[in-house]
Amino acid sequence: MKSLKLAALALLASSALVAPALAQDHAKNIIVLITDGAGPESWNAASYYRHGALGHEAYDGFDLKAYMATHPLNTSSEPTFSDEGSVTFDPTELWTDTAVDTVYEGALGNYAGYFSGYDYARADYTDSAAAATALASGQKTYNNSINWSNNGESLRHIGEYAVESGRALGVVSSVQISHATPAGYLAHNVSRNDYVAIGTEIVDSGLATVVLGTGHPMFDAAGKPVAEPADGAFRYIGGRDTFARLTAGETDYQFIETREDFEALANGTFEMTGDKILGLVQNNATLQFNRPGVGFGDLLENSPSLPTLTAAALNVLAKDEDGFFLMVEGGAVDWAAHANNLPRLIEEQIDFNMAIETAVKWVEANSNWDETLIIVTTDHGNGLLAGPQSDTIAYQPIVNQGQGAMPLVRWHSDTHTRELVPLFAHGAGSEYFRTNAAAEAGLARYGVDEAAQIWVDNTDIFHGAMAAMGIEEVAAN
Repeated sequence: MKSLKLAALALLASSALVAPALAQDHAKNIIVLITDGAGPESWNAASYYRHGALGHEAYDGFDLKAYMATHPLNTSSEPTFSDEGSVTFDPTELWTDTAVDTVYEGALGNYAGYFSGYDYARADYTDSAAAATALASGQKTYNNSINWSNNGESLRHIGEYAVESGRALGVVSSVQISHATPAGYLAHNVSRNDYVAIGTEIVDSGLATVVLGTGHPMFDAAGKPVAEPADGAFRYIGGRDTFARLTAGETDYQFIETREDFEALANGTFEMTGDKILGLVQNNATLQFNRPGVGFGDLLENSPSLPTLTAAALNVLAKDEDGFFLMVEGGAVDWAAHANNLPRLIEEQIDFNMAIETAVKWVEANSNWDETLIIVTTDHGNGLLAGPQSDTIAYQPIVNQGQGAMPLVRWHSDTHTRELVPLFAHGAGSEYFRTNAAAEAGLARYGVDEAAQIWVDNTDIFHGAMAAMGIEEVAAN
């Protein structure tokens, strides 16, 4: 493993990549919003609680409503340098309702199999790193990879292409900035767990114009100051030395950390001293999910919301006349699903949905749909959430209890799945996804219109965004 990391550094240092060719009359701006670990019913649970019905979220009015496959190349945790163990995917297998007596062993306990389709959904799933790599680079790879191929080579991600085209890059997350999904748009590493190297690359590359998230070493998961943090607390930002250089103004970034500064950046009153901002919310873990308790209430006062971080990033990126690429992640939805914590999942998904609204309002106030594309999706399902009678009725929908009330549900897992997950797109270039989609009648199980019973692969998010921006993928010399 050490030799692979050394090879990675050597390759990154020596690679000479051809600048991408930029076509005319394409999207100036791309905004990709990813809610981590949200299967179809996770989206519905938030809408039921928030609105008492479906159809009232910003994404419900988008041009494209479809689904997406998320499976990885293989489930190894390191490059295999072979085709052995390659994952195949047949969406029709998801809907098989043959009764089974299997047991799925989870971290929280055991889950009865019930139906063979459930077993298929729970098998050969992606992790967030391989999923982020597929979304950001257009390449399937092994689980654990951050823009690293199964052949041990660095993969070029869309953030690099965007910057080379003259656009600015922004990355926002409700979890640590070096966690899998944001790292997929900022870094390269053979292992997602090498947070120190990933954090160092984020800071020292200066690739992004704005990076906002958590992972602050001087605060705990409850947002409380830590007098003497251990070395491990600094890993998400590249270690003690990198954090010291960042806060001393010795990098490309102006550093911010207080809620007041994030809100000022969002409302346009913050005074920037340079061109780039890196902000760590005063929490080592998440914006809100890891606070004490398991339900609603008692929000951390020093944490801004994800919509605030989204508005802040847009205000910075909009200064670039050539446009921008922005990725916003609602990262803790996945954490809530792992815990089978429905209230916190709903809370996190609503925060994400409000970030979508912030992006839509920005487009309509400051841009237009002829020059901006918004893509909304998730990186994979988690928890295999379904209705209370889904032990006898395959994929029974969750049951709406009205606005402000918990829907009735049943969990069938406490980890990732390879369900087909929702995908929405609106604006310049959104037609790419419908053009490249395949029909899947089984999606009728989710009660969606026939027009939405289509799916694409997660790698199509990269290719669709590249096509929208008019950038052609090029190979290294």
